Amino acid sequence: MDIQPYLERIKYKKDISVSKKVLFELQQCHLKNVPFENLDIHYNREITLDIDAVYNKIVVQKRGGFCYELNGLFYHLLKEIGFDVKMISGRVYSKSEGYGKKYDHLAIIASIHNEDYLVDVGFGRFSYTPLLIKTGVKLSDDFGYFKFDTFDDDYLRVNEIVNEVSTPQYIFKTIGRNFNEFQEMCTFHQTSKDSHFTQKKVISMVTNTGRITLNDKQCKITKGTDTEIIEFTEEIKFNKLLKEYFDIEIQKRS
Repeated sequence: MDIQPYLERIKYKKDISVSKKVLFELQQCHLKNVPFENLDIHYNREITLDIDAVYNKIVVQKRGGFCYELNGLFYHLLKEIGFDVKMISGRVYSKSEGYGKKYDHLAIIASIHNEDYLVDVGFGRFSYTPLLIKTGVKLSDDFGYFKFDTFDDDYLRVNEIVNEVSTPQYIFKTIGRNFNEFQEMCTFHQTSKDSHFTQKKVISMVTNTGRITLNDKQCKITKGTDTEIIEFTEEIKFNKLLKEYFDIEIQKRS
């Protein structure tokens, strides 16, 4: 994998080295320049876990992706730079359904100086920087507060804390996984009516002042404490906002 175009894609212009500082900056740059999106699912474009195809989509075509693509590709970038990383399987929490299946989510663990960090550029609104995996400690992040604990003895769980209320995000084990192990669930999330990814189009990205999120019916633009919501019903308006805010144009395949 040619990492220089990838670094240019995420607008990372500093020297690269295996360090906590660089790891944190790479994640921040990724979140601000590569959107989380599920658009291919709604435009009849199959997503396969082929790293060359994912690289072409995200780096060359300047698109985004969902967890398998974003974290899968970011893992390969970190590995190429020299970081000690592994892909892990997460089970995402839903208030109505509990925890998802194995391989429901792909995330990364990076080890630096005998400390493990949860690295995730593919979970939509989550942490801005890698999270130190240490149970029972309230972690402060630019996007909020997080805490790790154990679940059923076998799993680690990452929680978001808002107003002292802790909400699970997902559970995971620290076992390293291969990219192709996620393909079955990647296919499930593209095709099943039980997957929330098939319910509506979503694209979202961090900005310097907040976040922009576009779906089938509205565009939500957050700047600091201010929020603007643009509502619409026409497909042509979605396409216009997609081009305006994300510089993406997609032709739907029959």
